Amino acid sequence: MSDLTHIDAGGRASMVDVTEKPVTDRTAKAAGLLRCRAETLAAVREGSAPKGAVIATAELAGMMAAKRTADLIPLCHQLPLTKVAVTIEMDEGLPGFRVAAEVRTKGVTGVEMEALTAVSVACLTLFDMLKAIDREMAIGDIKVLAKSGGRTRDWSGATP
Repeated sequence: MSDLTHIDAGGRASMVDVTEKPVTDRTAKAAGLLRCRAETLAAVREGSAPKGAVIATAELAGMMAAKRTADLIPLCHQLPLTKVAVTIEMDEGLPGFRVAAEVRTKGVTGVEMEALTAVSVACLTLFDMLKAIDREMAIGDIKVLAKSGGRTRDWSGATP
């Protein structure tokens, strides 16, 4: 079990000790989708969705969620986030919504989980706010697009 970073010698869960790691600028970008019917997009575009400002509410929910990641995911470190941006765009071609998040900090561990949490909760909020008019929505393709900082330096691989 010595190769597992979150398991101690006794097989118990253990938070990784990052005390000696250097503080660096850390950034992560993530994205995801919520697919829905074209009529659902039209309702949001026209402002007639029953729960109001769907996109603004979901963007705010994603930002709030990023700040609570350590409360939601075991063994994640509490991080002082310096930037959380969530953007949601309607995409007629899906049809649905494209959700993106960028998270930054100056810290000793990365912010990928915070970016993924922001996207996930923004998608869940869209779903919650639109389920009264569309029960066939699907959330998917949630992934890290890029990260920078730390020992592994810059990484970019996934496409939105």
